[in-house]
Amino acid sequence: MTLLLAPLPVKAEKLPPIWGYGVKTCTAFNAAVKGRDAGDDLQDLEYLRYKDWLTGFVTGLNLSLGKDVLVGADIDGALNRIAAWCKGHEKEDFFSASMDLVRMLGKLR
Repeated sequence: MTLLLAPLPVKAEKLPPIWGYGVKTCTAFNAAVKGRDAGDDLQDLEYLRYKDWLTGFVTGLNLSLGKDVLVGADIDGALNRIAAWCKGHEKEDFFSASMDLVRMLGKLR
């Protein structure tokens, strides 16, 4: 007896929600960097929020993957690299910039 099964429709995978500063644009991050460099206390606080988000994000990845995804780089260095990436990708979000760096350094897919 032959049993024929019709293929089930495949749904596109939906990413889980991203929370916090990861959803902010590179334009907003660039403004925080520029303001911080100019000595603007409010923008310095905004920059620190991005730093806190990135610290938590990287820590979560490190724990879940069991390795240092920044491969020895520190958070300040990572933020500098993200700022450089964001200059050419202003419409992208901070999460995408962070993931690009993690993929490059950690050789993740």
